Amino acid sequence: MKAISYIFLCLMLLSVPSFAQTVESRVIEKGGAGQHSAIMLKDASLPTHTIFRPSNIDKFTGKKSLPLIVWGNGACFDSPWEHVNFLNEIASQGYMVIATGVIPKETGEQVKERSTSAKLRAAIDWAVAQNANKDSGYFKKIDTKNIAVAGMSCGGLQALEVADDPRIKTLVVANSGIFIDAVRGNAMPMMPQLVKDDLKKIHTPTLYLLGGPSDIAYKNGMDDVEKINHVPVFVGNLDVGHGGTYAQPFGGDFAKVATEWFNWQLKGDKKAKTFFTGNPPGISNMQGWSFAKKNMH
Repeated sequence: MKAISYIFLCLMLLSVPSFAQTVESRVIEKGGAGQHSAIMLKDASLPTHTIFRPSNIDKFTGKKSLPLIVWGNGACFDSPWEHVNFLNEIASQGYMVIATGVIPKETGEQVKERSTSAKLRAAIDWAVAQNANKDSGYFKKIDTKNIAVAGMSCGGLQALEVADDPRIKTLVVANSGIFIDAVRGNAMPMMPQLVKDDLKKIHTPTLYLLGGPSDIAYKNGMDDVEKINHVPVFVGNLDVGHGGTYAQPFGGDFAKVATEWFNWQLKGDKKAKTFFTGNPPGISNMQGWSFAKKNMH
């Protein structure tokens, strides 16, 4: 089934233009709080996904090109309508963010169709191709050596499912974790059926963002962290429950912590590194947050 869905996705992408062409765009929260005013858009060459990026990308080239973040949505929904503030805010900090699924409707209807983790790999494939395509507006503007895969809830499981991709430099698992007791017959549609042994395929530094004990994914996520012993892992908890802070203005605290992680892992920002490795880490200055870390220096 996975092979069929991936082939279908590839055929779909082949049927649209191979070069970037914006066909729909919208400004979220006046472009975000970062120094690079962002837009959310649909591209004709990638209609199966939603892109968030700085509106002006002229200066993002060479060593200053945009690191890439691909995102899986909560409930494996095929649209990032729950996370637009969060994703737009990260993009405004100087990132190319590609979320699975169609661009959310301005009128607010919720898209309840589901996606598979194949779309995360497809987003990376598209970005790599556009970066190498001289006819694309993204030619040499995407930093394909600095790629993160991330996701929330069911989307976090999708991120874990593709964690073995060698192109990935870091992994972010938000409000999620592999079930301690395997879920089969009652699984959510498109939910990856992972087991704890799948954690062994993670090959990058990993951040878990959880909503504290009231988060339905808390026990699963904390158990993941306990079992990950072969890569650096950091877990931050804010007791806001499973919904996180994604819908808050500019994505709330989850956007702030995620941005610090990306700034460290994808941009080599030394100040951002101390947010997680300092003694005490910078996250300890944020009200309400608790944390734990392993294999980090």
